[in-house]
Amino acid sequence: MSMLPSFGFTQEQVACVCEVLQQGGNLERLGRFLWSLPACDHLHKNESVLKAKAVVAFHRGNFRELYKILESHQFSPHNHPKLQQLWLKAHYIEAEKLRGRPLGAVGKYRVRRKFPLPRTIWDGEETSYCFKEKSRGVLREWYTHNPYPSPREKRELAEATGLTTTQVSNWFKNRRQRDRAAEAKERENSENNNSGANKQNQLSPLDGGKSLMSSSEDEFSPPQSPDQNSVLLLQEVDLTNTERRSFLWSAEVKTCTITEVKRGIVGGDSQVTSADRHSVITS
Repeated sequence: MSMLPSFGFTQEQVACVCEVLQQGGNLERLGRFLWSLPACDHLHKNESVLKAKAVVAFHRGNFRELYKILESHQFSPHNHPKLQQLWLKAHYIEAEKLRGRPLGAVGKYRVRRKFPLPRTIWDGEETSYCFKEKSRGVLREWYTHNPYPSPREKRELAEATGLTTTQVSNWFKNRRQRDRAAEAKERENSENNNSGANKQNQLSPLDGGKSLMSSSEDEFSPPQSPDQNSVLLLQEVDLTNTERRSFLWSAEVKTCTITEVKRGIVGGDSQVTSADRHSVITS
């Protein structure tokens, strides 16, 4: 553990100071401390110092410097979550400034696709919305057995997946909401299909598409008036003489029943002329 020339601290002590100032949130003081470090390549390649420089660059909005630091050094896996967060947040902020509005879930997804994590801070395992596929697999397997884990079970799942308890809770909540929405959509589609099938069954193939539930037009048509019945009957029955025709032309025929008309004219052998029918219709 050798002392750094003209500085009075060892490399390990410098790394410890950087960690303490980061955890305490004293980022301006951390920036001044980094600025005071001597020009020593070995010191500036220390991972704790590089991570501290990345944090200060993000704090000051110097994203170009941040990206340069993150892409130029292979960081240890235990530092990946923190540095990945800096990478994504910086790109989100730049995208929001460019668009002039906050990013939604879809907007953030597009940013992640456009600016994937560099391999220097990523182990190469596929992630989905910042969840590793391995972690999602653990949560999905648990969900199939119990969609409502207890607080103790959520803590255990958080430890097993490397997520926070809040992230685990939100994942289960969102998954339940998606499943309920899918079930409601499936029920709606099923009801619509059944309704369409019932309407199809109500159409008779023998009556040209008329509903089987409805009666024929004859059953619902209003009864014909005596005048109409008389005219129709006269078109079908033979008359024998002028007296019978006179009888039928009289006003009494217009008010008599169909049965009475039949009794008065049955037995004739002459036919009604077109002129006679016309006079009845127009009288």
